Amino acid sequence: MLLSELAKLLGCQLEDAGHVDVRRVMALQDAQPGDVTFLSNKKYAKLVPGTRASAVIADASLRTAPCPILRSANPYLSFAQAIAVLTPPALPAPGVSALAAIDPGASIGTGASIGAFVSVAADAVVGARTVLFPHAAVGRGSVIGEDCVIHAHVSIREGVVIGDRVVLQDAAVIGSDGFGFATRADGSHQKIPQVGRVVIEHDVEIGAHTAVDRPAVGETRIAAGAKIDNLVQVAHGVKIGRRALLAAQVGISGSTTIDEDVVFAGQSGAVGHVHIGKGAIIPAKSGVTHDLAPNAVVSGFPAFDLAEWRKASVLFRQSGRKTAKPGRKRPSPRPTVVATPRRRKAAPKKRRAKR
Repeated sequence: MLLSELAKLLGCQLEDAGHVDVRRVMALQDAQPGDVTFLSNKKYAKLVPGTRASAVIADASLRTAPCPILRSANPYLSFAQAIAVLTPPALPAPGVSALAAIDPGASIGTGASIGAFVSVAADAVVGARTVLFPHAAVGRGSVIGEDCVIHAHVSIREGVVIGDRVVLQDAAVIGSDGFGFATRADGSHQKIPQVGRVVIEHDVEIGAHTAVDRPAVGETRIAAGAKIDNLVQVAHGVKIGRRALLAAQVGISGSTTIDEDVVFAGQSGAVGHVHIGKGAIIPAKSGVTHDLAPNAVVSGFPAFDLAEWRKASVLFRQSGRKTAKPGRKRPSPRPTVVATPRRRKAAPKKRRAKR
């Protein structure tokens, strides 16, 4: 593709020649002639003079480069779009594999691709142009929208509703039973049937080995545009708002509500039955134990205001230190000396005088 064509597709202003052919996107230090690179973090500006790329995507802060510059107000977004243009995903051809198990009562949309060993149960619906990779399982009465990509070993349980353009990465489980038990008088546990449903709205992506549980009653819902990383647990009855971001190993307990644009960083989480306000940010390894106001930024466990947490962290580090008084040098500790008892010398024997 000509660089000028790429610039037009990305909506970037091209500085310098545009008749160069480009084929892929690479990092500044790895790019070769024919590659497009990008600068979105000023930390890496020092690498620009040495890049061998045929073009660099950057904002107005980059003055010069050894190659043409594609000016973008958001270089990171343009970088993502450039990859999509230059390296489109390789999807399988439409059709149903002879090794797939499709119930006669299931509905498969036009242009869908069903791989080997896929199972689609009765009354399930697979939308047009949706791709199911090998070993995916679709439960009874589930509905999958159009242009979805369901990767290998994904389990979509019964009655799940999935919107359009949803991506489920390998081995994700949607609609597994919520963790609900009632304790009997003898201390044993009675399972509470989990018969609610899970709804995944349009343009959601869910990572590998993530579980989204169904509730006993009602629904678990992930709103449009939310993105969930690998190894995340979304418990029964949770509501996740539009464009929310949940990084790897996040855990959200049951019946918690997360408003739109909330960010949970890696290994953070929330207890059950709390409300996280719009735009709140929860950094890594933090645990939310109470409701959060919109745009709150908290840290720690239990999580509280980030500015206060930073102050507390400094005090905590200093609490175990003993500081010397100003102007006085701390004396070095003396070594411990263990005294050993001395032996008393025996008195010399008196000689007898000779007679």
